[in-house]
Amino acid sequence: METTIRQGIAQLIIKMADDALILGHRNSEWTGLGPIMEEDIAFSSMAQDKIGHAWALYRILQEELGGEDPDKFAFLRDEKAFKCCHLVEMPNSEYDFSLMRHFLFDHAETVRYESLLQSSFEPFQQLSKKLKGELKYHTLHANAWIIQLSNANEESYNRMQTALNTCISLAAGIFEPSQEDEEALIAAHIYPGEKVLYERWLERIYPVLVRASLNLPDMDTIMPAYGGRYGFHTEHLHPLLLEMAEVFKMDAEASW
Repeated sequence: METTIRQGIAQLIIKMADDALILGHRNSEWTGLGPIMEEDIAFSSMAQDKIGHAWALYRILQEELGGEDPDKFAFLRDEKAFKCCHLVEMPNSEYDFSLMRHFLFDHAETVRYESLLQSSFEPFQQLSKKLKGELKYHTLHANAWIIQLSNANEESYNRMQTALNTCISLAAGIFEPSQEDEEALIAAHIYPGEKVLYERWLERIYPVLVRASLNLPDMDTIMPAYGGRYGFHTEHLHPLLLEMAEVFKMDAEASW
């Protein structure tokens, strides 16, 4: 495998895994605080899934591309070494924000993994097949809540529309292009590239938003929240990383 392709695959893995790891920890913060018990269970379960997705990707990085031990890679990197998008870093604030983030991110993750089912990099194909069922559940859950809350009453609708308006530029940042290696990955049929995935994502979320009577902002006028893929993060990531790695850093060489 050419060096450029190897490096490109590694960077793609890292940004996917970092997104999943950070959002998994954000979602886990709702455990015990959800509006109903069923949502406590659902958000906790999906948080666990996300962290599992990250671990699986870090394992591919280690075993196929000579990367570091997944735990050390996840817990011992500096903030600038993380490639997660800004959307996953944001604090939970209100439940409507977290639900909208869940909806937008999980549909983005689904179209990405669907594209990897045809990847020329076999580990991507295998992982995509394995995660297909989990991602289907995640998007069904998100769709149901977005539609239900948007059609509940005027206050609920307004809160969901506000959450969409708040999240949409952050969500567009999921698809920040990689100028160094993306064209090489596209040519090698590793994946179709961020522009194609972005367009598929819009096609996927639009019918659900119509059913919810939510208005998608004009995507030609919004400014995507870029920077995360190049190590430029919000003020919210650093404290999250400190909390996330607190126990591991007590003794990074310990055997559990």
